[in-house]
Amino acid sequence: MGQVISGLRHTIEKWAGDKPWPLRAGGGMITLVLVVGSGGVGWLLERLLLPESPIPQPIAAVVLVIAMASALAARSLRDSVLAVLQALPDLTSAKHRLSWIVGRDVTQLDHDGILRASAETASENAVDGLFAPLFWMLIGAGLWAAGFSQAPGPLALAWAFKACSTIDSMLGYKQGRLRWLGTAGARLDDLLTWLPCRLVLLTLPLVSKRWNRWATTVIAAQKDGQPDPSPNAGLSESIFAHCAEVQMGGRNRYGNQWINKPILSAKSQQASVEGVRILLNLSLKLEILWLAVALGWSLV
Repeated sequence: MGQVISGLRHTIEKWAGDKPWPLRAGGGMITLVLVVGSGGVGWLLERLLLPESPIPQPIAAVVLVIAMASALAARSLRDSVLAVLQALPDLTSAKHRLSWIVGRDVTQLDHDGILRASAETASENAVDGLFAPLFWMLIGAGLWAAGFSQAPGPLALAWAFKACSTIDSMLGYKQGRLRWLGTAGARLDDLLTWLPCRLVLLTLPLVSKRWNRWATTVIAAQKDGQPDPSPNAGLSESIFAHCAEVQMGGRNRYGNQWINKPILSAKSQQASVEGVRILLNLSLKLEILWLAVALGWSLV
């Protein structure tokens, strides 16, 4: 997906130059080609692996599981964040590893800044990289279970979402030509992540807090995350901040620009190594809960 995006970007920028509307149109074309193409390839693969296909079912099942797992970034996110923690207290090594998984400028971060950035990326990317594709995967499985066997299934929808998310990761920046080229991908990613993000907001307290604190935790997280300009990132970070009791938000540098993010869970302690590990474990617990509920629903 990344190679296709890079190739199309090069072609479109060469044609459009610095003209906003041609760049917007080109970004829309990239989004359409990649999302529809990725979902279409997934749908064709599903057709080959369904029970009526000539491929032996044990092999088909293994291939389908591996293909779906490629859309979930749970382990890669966990390993990347833990690599940053393991590099501490060597700031140079930790910042180098952190730069692979965050968009902010890491050169001026101190020890506490590295930990806060690790906590924030572990929270936001848990939704983008794990729960949103898992949500669309379960929607696809639900369509099949409802009798729509020819509809795009779990692999097709997961790959379509992953394509959109990859476009947003590569082009969704408000700088240079990307202010226009990345608009379509960013807007579609916001739309496709909107519902999974709210489901995480509602369900994460179930695996981290006493049930009688569910309402107060959700309300507090929504209040803190709402001022964030992103419709999803602020809420994603906020619910993890409140559930893990780790303070997030503050001043971040992106290129030459400083951006002040809202403070999340202000009464909690600043991010620590243990706090970041708690965040990662909460993602694992919530993933298990989602899968357990999906399995129970399918049995019913």
